[in-house]
Amino acid sequence: MKKITVENLVRRFSLKVVAGENQLQKVITQSRVHRPGLEFVGHFDFFPTERVQILGKKEITYLNKISEEERKIRIGNIVQYHPPCFILTAGEDLTYLTHHCNEQGIPLLMTKQPETTSDFITRLDAYLMKELAPEIAVHGVCVNVSGIGILLRGNSGVGKSETAHTLIRRGHRLVADDIVVLKKLSPQTILGTHDEKTKEFLALRSIGLLNVVRIYGRRAFQDESRIALDIHLTKWQKDDLNNELDQKPQYIEYMGVKVPSLEIQLQPGRDVAGLIEAAANNWYLRQQGYSAAEEFMSRIEADISGSSNQ
Repeated sequence: MKKITVENLVRRFSLKVVAGENQLQKVITQSRVHRPGLEFVGHFDFFPTERVQILGKKEITYLNKISEEERKIRIGNIVQYHPPCFILTAGEDLTYLTHHCNEQGIPLLMTKQPETTSDFITRLDAYLMKELAPEIAVHGVCVNVSGIGILLRGNSGVGKSETAHTLIRRGHRLVADDIVVLKKLSPQTILGTHDEKTKEFLALRSIGLLNVVRIYGRRAFQDESRIALDIHLTKWQKDDLNNELDQKPQYIEYMGVKVPSLEIQLQPGRDVAGLIEAAANNWYLRQQGYSAAEEFMSRIEADISGSSNQ
């Protein structure tokens, strides 16, 4: 199981450490946060104790209104479950909460910049979801073509990186070369990214390692992209090309998520980058409900129907 620490949150979101400074290595394993509301009034049947606990204006207002004795009981009932940490977004340094957290060894953090609780939760949930998502590494190249994430696969030396270079020169973006990290964000979503070491780098045979940002500018690189298409680049096989008007949908699975897949054969002089652009645009049109093959067949049927009525 993947995990991050409370210290990772402190650095990523520039949080102030109010209590539990020696407990910042506590592990976070859940990808969503929780606002304890029912728990403050005694309902713990569904308390997600392994989640980061967020205290916003509503929670703090409630705690400030009740008596000191009752507040001690309410907070004590929660801290005994030892969640990874508490984060205050209401801009108040609460002495009574600091005492409980120090006593139980729970980090208490606070946002430094003014921000609504809902906005902070949205940012934090997104970060945790990406960081804790199941992931695998595959050999290939990831590019973003006209806003569409594409995973290029194929045997070593087939021309994946060279094809990506051509796409970059046409205004598209590199995401990762050689090693592509795939993250499962949901049952329908796979995110492609790099492994940090290869960030912005593209390796071309006979040329060497290129930094695409230094050569082509910031727009040549994108940190991550949702994978919409999987394209397998293969060597040219003359008798193996499929010339049907409408290709039957093919899929490949990554961590249980199905991704549309197709094969493109390479041959000297063949505009493979152009074919990839066409595949990306055709995928987009299909998402809008349009099929060129269906329109073509409807024209044929209309022509046949017109001829038979004459």
